[in-house]
Amino acid sequence: MGGVDDEEPALKRMKVSSKGLVNLSNGSSSVEPVGGYFADSMARPLPSEGDEQVVGSKGVIKREEFVRIIAKALYSLGYRKSGARLEEESGIPLHSPGVNLFMQQVLDGNWDESVATLHKIGLTDENIVRSASCLILEQKFFELLNGEKVMEALKTLREEIAPLCSYSSRIRELSSCLVSPSPKQDIVKVRSRSKLLEELQKLLPPTVMIPEKRLEHLVEQALTLQREACPFHNSLEKMSLYSDHHCGKDLIPSRTVQILETHDDEVWFVQFSHNGQYLASASNDQTAIIWEVGVTGLSVKHRLSGHQKPISSVSWSPNDEELLTCGVEESIRRWDVSTGKCLQIYEKAGAGLVSCTWFPSGKHILSGLSDKSICMWELDGKEVESWKGQKSLKISDLDITDDGEEILSICKTNTVLLFNRETKDERYIEEHQTITSFSLSKDNKFLLVNLLNQEIHLWNIEGDPKLVGKYKGHRRARFVIRSCFGGLKQAFIASGSEDSQVYIWHRSSGEPIEALPGHSGAVNCVSWNPANPHMLASASDDRTIRIWGLNSLNRKYQNAHSNGVHYCNGGT
Repeated sequence: MGGVDDEEPALKRMKVSSKGLVNLSNGSSSVEPVGGYFADSMARPLPSEGDEQVVGSKGVIKREEFVRIIAKALYSLGYRKSGARLEEESGIPLHSPGVNLFMQQVLDGNWDESVATLHKIGLTDENIVRSASCLILEQKFFELLNGEKVMEALKTLREEIAPLCSYSSRIRELSSCLVSPSPKQDIVKVRSRSKLLEELQKLLPPTVMIPEKRLEHLVEQALTLQREACPFHNSLEKMSLYSDHHCGKDLIPSRTVQILETHDDEVWFVQFSHNGQYLASASNDQTAIIWEVGVTGLSVKHRLSGHQKPISSVSWSPNDEELLTCGVEESIRRWDVSTGKCLQIYEKAGAGLVSCTWFPSGKHILSGLSDKSICMWELDGKEVESWKGQKSLKISDLDITDDGEEILSICKTNTVLLFNRETKDERYIEEHQTITSFSLSKDNKFLLVNLLNQEIHLWNIEGDPKLVGKYKGHRRARFVIRSCFGGLKQAFIASGSEDSQVYIWHRSSGEPIEALPGHSGAVNCVSWNPANPHMLASASDDRTIRIWGLNSLNRKYQNAHSNGVHYCNGGT
């Protein structure tokens, strides 16, 4: 089992002193050569109990940094009097006098003075000084140009910017503004001075100018780490700062709240629509059903008939207004969700269609064929492109990335093909076991691969594919079993199993969370509602679909049988 690598910890900040810069009578400033904001980095003794230089029980938070960050947050929130009072009462200034002078000079447009002050605030990296000076002088250049002082702008470019700027392309860009400013309005447009100050702040060391929203960033980082460490986090509610975060299992859908019994044979496939308002199911009985998700449960909207063979899969259009159904080595049908009417049948002489998906624009569909090719169709049924060769198998999943560039299919028994339809480049995920199905994450960065050896593998497919997670515990011996991402931020993995249970794992840690009993036959497919992290559907050989919800929600469902729907009251 494995998860995605943890992020590296934030860089340690150097200890700062409130005595780094002193004002001179002529308004300039000088920096002490040793100490101050850039105190020596020699080893210091560990803080002892009662050390006034640190706060917190662990002795790892430097009091001076802590106070400065709080003051920065108060100013950012608009509490200027409170920020000033904190500086006064603590004796710890937010910025040194020299930095305050520099910031004011920038806001006042005193460009030459601000560049001079920049050299006196203790910056040791000449590259930072040069880059910051360039930013300031570019602002001077644009403001002169904006004020139609072309000759002064030219002088600034030649005598001040050019000697500092190492990028000749940038000098040419600025020069072009002098020659023909009209076509270059996007370049000539002057940024506000406060925006310039923000950009300078990103360049300067945080010990000199504390980054904007630093306290907010630290708090968000702490909350994110707590959330990611919580194996059951599946709540849309905002996390509280008042206590450490921990969720219970009660936020994982783990109880049957509804049983859908309309199909007459094994149910092979289920998939929620993108908006979570519908569920589509496909069955060995040669029909598909569109279920509508309501406040009190799911109900049949349309039963789709017309296929001459069992239906192996379905695919929702990007806008959820249409649905594709794929018969086993037969044809693909396109349906209108609102009316239940069949809009188009896609067939190809001499080959059966084995898989289907929508092009991201919704104007084309893709299909895998029994001759191992992949075809692209217009909605009216016209074939517009075909990729031949071993691009898919007879039993094959098919998907495409949201940018429409890369097609994913099972091209060999143990290989997933990632095929760039524009460049024709091919990437591969090669497993040591037979692949039975796969599922693409919502962000298109990860692929979940089901294997014959009763393992599910998680692959990072950004760049060279890399195995980053494994999930075990479910049973698979004879049938195609499908898994899915799900829950809040797709933090969980769910899968069917031949032992009649639904399995759920924590995605990052790989730890099993639940094994849900209830079905009396193999569970072939699962689908997690993308709009409701507390709703999960499972399809089984027992001819039923189970809707799983939270324990606390079970009371809203009453015992009843209606329209092929069995409402449960928490039982299985």
